[in-house]
Amino acid sequence: MTELKFEELLEAGCHFGHLKRKWNPKMAPYIFKEHNGIHVIDLQKTIAKAEEAAAALKQIARSGKKVLFVATKKQAKDVVAELVKAVDMPFVTERWPGGMLTNFTTIRKAVKKMNALDQMMHDKDFNNISKRERLQVQRERAKLDKNLGSIADLTRLPSALFVIDINKEHIAVAEARRLNIPTFALVDTNCNPDLIDFPIPANDDASKSIAAILKYMVEAIQEGLNERMLDKENNVAVEDENIDEENENAIDEPKDDTREEGRPRRPRRKSNPTNNQ
Repeated sequence: MTELKFEELLEAGCHFGHLKRKWNPKMAPYIFKEHNGIHVIDLQKTIAKAEEAAAALKQIARSGKKVLFVATKKQAKDVVAELVKAVDMPFVTERWPGGMLTNFTTIRKAVKKMNALDQMMHDKDFNNISKRERLQVQRERAKLDKNLGSIADLTRLPSALFVIDINKEHIAVAEARRLNIPTFALVDTNCNPDLIDFPIPANDDASKSIAAILKYMVEAIQEGLNERMLDKENNVAVEDENIDEENENAIDEPKDDTREEGRPRRPRRKSNPTNNQ
């Protein structure tokens, strides 16, 4: 995992905050100064918080759990979809479906319906129905795929939530807090960092700023996944060695010429040739 550098964050514009009149006083510890009526974020604290969040995400990925990324604002949609797909994590870049976490069973039913429509469309009898019915099925499938396509593989609640702009995604944050799901987020100077377990103070309005932080998080997740793969390979190798040792020991063990009761076998009596005559 590459180190997060101060110059890269500065070039990406991660230090730009909002106007002074729009600030949230709880962001005061993360503000470096005010310049021309605009708050400037302390990038040293951004780096420290980003490293803390990356370490936590790495452990989650290493344990085989899922992190759900939420970014429905225009500046973040394409960035999140491109980077998160590389690590095979679920994401939401369209409208957040209300109750997606607190009413997860209903969302799963919608995903199952989408899969059923897929099977129907690939069936050879699909072309036998009327054109109007085919169009209705295709439109319904496209609508479900737009809203739920990126979470089709999410079979259970995610173990963490990563949010871009917690003011816009306040419903997602509220649902995660209600279910005690750990939250990670980019928090700008107009946000309340107390709502987030792992806040990362940075500009959440510029696509370059979002990409710089998100790339670092994705690299941490990828490193966790790689370590999980190595752990599995090592465990398989150890199990194979144990099996080989057991087989070798079984071959080397001498056969015990005793009865089940533990008493030695009695020698067989030899017949006396004089008695037979």
